[in-house]
Amino acid sequence: MEPTPDLVRQLITQQFPAWASLPITPVAQSGWDNRTFHLGDTLSVRLPSGPAYEAQVEKEQRWLPVLSPHLPLPIPEPIAQGQPTSHFPSPWSVYRWLDGETLTFTNLHTLSSLAEDLASFLHALWRIPAQSGPPPGWHNFWRGAPLSAWPLELWRDEIQDVLPTLPSHIDVGEIERLWETALSSSWEQPPVWLHGDVANGNLLVRDGRLSAVIDFGCCAVGDPACDLVMAWTFFDAESRTVFREAVDLDQQTWERARGWALWKALLTVGQEKDQPKGVAALVVIVELLEEAREENNHASI
Repeated sequence: MEPTPDLVRQLITQQFPAWASLPITPVAQSGWDNRTFHLGDTLSVRLPSGPAYEAQVEKEQRWLPVLSPHLPLPIPEPIAQGQPTSHFPSPWSVYRWLDGETLTFTNLHTLSSLAEDLASFLHALWRIPAQSGPPPGWHNFWRGAPLSAWPLELWRDEIQDVLPTLPSHIDVGEIERLWETALSSSWEQPPVWLHGDVANGNLLVRDGRLSAVIDFGCCAVGDPACDLVMAWTFFDAESRTVFREAVDLDQQTWERARGWALWKALLTVGQEKDQPKGVAALVVIVELLEEAREENNHASI
C-alpha cells in the first residue's frame, strides 16, 4: 500500500506517542524503495514501498551507527525502529533529519569539486573494516557482487530484449564487447563497504558542496565498482576524469563500473523508452561506448 500522512500519524501515535503531536508532511523527492515523511523539524519517517525493501530497514538500523563515525560527511542516523502492524505490514524507521538540498546541476559549486568530494567520501567508506558486514544479496539487488553472479542473469535476459530496440546509431556489437569486458574481471582484494546506490537523488548539498549522503538501503560489502556509476550518469567528461583520478582504482574496476552503468542504462531504456529517463539512459550508453572506443584506439597506437 502507498503510505500516506494519515497512516504515518497512526503508526507514530500507536508506537511512539511522545511524537504524536508533531506535524507530518511528505518529502518531495521520496525515492523508489521507500517513502519518506518529515516528522516535526528534526526527524523523518521512512517506510519501505514494498516487501522487497523490508530487509533494508534492519540493515540500516544495525550498520549506519557503525559506519557514521568513520565518514567525513553526515549519513542518516536511526532514532527508532517501528514494527509491522495490520495497517502497515513492514518494519519502518525514524531518523534524524538531515539538512540539505538534493543534488542537481544548478545547486552545486562545480562538477569537479563534487567529483573530489564524492571520491573522498568513498575512500573513507572503503577504509571501514568490512569483515562482518553483509555480503551482496537480494537485500541490495546484488550490488557489490560480480556481474557474472547468477541472480543477475534475470536482468541480463531483459537486457537482451532491449538490444534490438536501440537506435541504429548505437552499435550493439560494441555493447556486447563492453559487457564481456566487464564480466572478464572480478574484485581480487578483500571486500569493502559500498553504498550501492550512489546517485544524485541520494546526495545532499549545502552552499554548493556535498554535505551528506543518504539512503544506505543497498549497502553491503563487496566490489566497489557499482559505486562509480555516477561517472557517466551525472559527471561530464572533464569531471569524470577528475573523479576517476581521485578514486584511484585499477582499470579493471573501472571497466566493471562501466558494466554496471551499462546494465542500469539498458534496463532504464527497456522500462522507460521515449520517456525522459529513457532518453537520458541512451545518452549514457553512447558516452560509455565512446569512452571505451577511445581507450581501445589509444591502446592500439
